[in-house]
Amino acid sequence: MLLKKPRNIALRIFLSAVPRLSFVVAAFIIASAATVSATAAPIALPALPEPVSNNAVASVTIDDTQYVFSFMGLGKGKTHNDVHNRAWQLVINNNDKPLQWQALPPVPSSLALKGRLASVAVGVKDSVYIFGGYTVDEHHNEISTPDVYKYSPTTGEYTLLAPMPVPVDDATALVYQDRYVYLVSGWHNDGNVNLVQAYDTQTGQWQQASPFLGNPVFGHAGGIVNNTMVICDGVSVTPHSDKRRSFAAETACFKGVIDKQNPLKIDWRTLDHPTGTARYRMAAAGDEATNKIYFVGGSTNPYNYNGIGYNGEPSNADSAIWTFDIAEETWVISKTEAVAPTMDHRGLIDINGTWVTIGGMLGAQRVTSKVTSHFSALAEASCSLTQQTSSDVSSQSSDGQADERVKTTPNLECQHQNNINGEK
Repeated sequence: MLLKKPRNIALRIFLSAVPRLSFVVAAFIIASAATVSATAAPIALPALPEPVSNNAVASVTIDDTQYVFSFMGLGKGKTHNDVHNRAWQLVINNNDKPLQWQALPPVPSSLALKGRLASVAVGVKDSVYIFGGYTVDEHHNEISTPDVYKYSPTTGEYTLLAPMPVPVDDATALVYQDRYVYLVSGWHNDGNVNLVQAYDTQTGQWQQASPFLGNPVFGHAGGIVNNTMVICDGVSVTPHSDKRRSFAAETACFKGVIDKQNPLKIDWRTLDHPTGTARYRMAAAGDEATNKIYFVGGSTNPYNYNGIGYNGEPSNADSAIWTFDIAEETWVISKTEAVAPTMDHRGLIDINGTWVTIGGMLGAQRVTSKVTSHFSALAEASCSLTQQTSSDVSSQSSDGQADERVKTTPNLECQHQNNINGEK
């Protein structure tokens, strides 16, 4: 008691001397407590009803409800018969009901074969736009589809839009001003293209933007924040005089800055590569909250759609996360929080501050149904409130793995991970 009394007196003197400061401190404490309270309820993210890889993923938010999507992709058998056009939706809102993936109508197609691989999807306002992809037949013939569809979560309907001028698959799709969609490079039937095809969701028109500066690639990854995009790696084509073309990993990163007066003009510049080793089919996205672009997973050994490398060796997923700080123009390398790294992705999704991949491949090229949590961007944005992940194993999922439901919960620590044969 003798120690506490002088402290109480000193505190009362201090607060009476600076009442406005005490008000600010109190307001900050209340706001922090409110933030913790608002995010305290964990969100359990269920696995997909079936394993799927190389699927197009996207997310939109309508009236405070987040809709997360998986379109088409490759089933666990990893043959041409396992390429499908099935689609799933996960609705995330504030009610207390357990989350459940809902089956959507299959994605339509103008081609005879309906299933597609290597499509891309993006959310723009209250709709999802689905671009391209390719079909595979029993003779391993592959066709890049020109199809573009808009899916409306509110009506549950697909609308066929103007086709891509040059059909591409394994491209990167980036959204600017919640209006323009840029398809950067990608594969077109017989080879890569260096095109940046820009689709205006308001006018429904296609135009060509400044071409991609690097070697044309497929299976690359990228993200955008405001008018700055970053594209990394992928696979380029190597010609030969005495044999058929071959594919090689392309170790290269580029930054493109969109002219604010002309959305078709992009100033492309080279960037230092974070590691000097390329990765294929990473998941990537930009985050306006942190002004950073994240690259997750993928493989250092490019592969055919079944996960076997073009060199004949089985491909494995990489555990590294690359983070590019746009303001500082620096890279930070960290490691995924997931138990097992993943590859064969088409996008990275932010759910309640935690960045996840949906499906993909695990070790031994195993197609998974899991929604995998990799990191929380809140850990970088603030040292006062971050998120951790935990798992509840409740049942067996459709791929025979434990049905892992990823939960996001608040934590009052600052946790920074600063570690360093001719067929497509």
